[in-house]
Amino acid sequence: MPELRPEARAPGPVITGFAGPGFRIDGVATSGGALLSPDWWRPIEATSLDLDLLAPLIALRPEFILIGTGPVLVRPAPALAAAIEAEGIGIEAMDSRAAARAWGVLRGEGRWIAAALLPHGLPPRI
Repeated sequence: MPELRPEARAPGPVITGFAGPGFRIDGVATSGGALLSPDWWRPIEATSLDLDLLAPLIALRPEFILIGTGPVLVRPAPALAAAIEAEGIGIEAMDSRAAARAWGVLRGEGRWIAAALLPHGLPPRI
């Protein structure tokens, strides 16, 4: 009988759940949001997004930046979206729970994306 083996996953951070207003990433609970790349992640204490905060993700030149906007979908400010798109990078906004799930699916496909996740328990400002 053939042996069952777990599927290989794309390298990089894995979001395994939520912890209070934050996330559980690679087994570490954050107390707020997070920036994620295919190679690294870092916690952020932000309830709003701007170009300065997103600069490390923009520098990676991902296909697009996945924006988790907290407990509900909030459209990014038009100027923020335009500035990111002017760099040739797409932007996809959704509530943070959906963004966390999308991160896993898209990274599982090996897509070169980045993400900025705002705390899922706090109202966001974008």
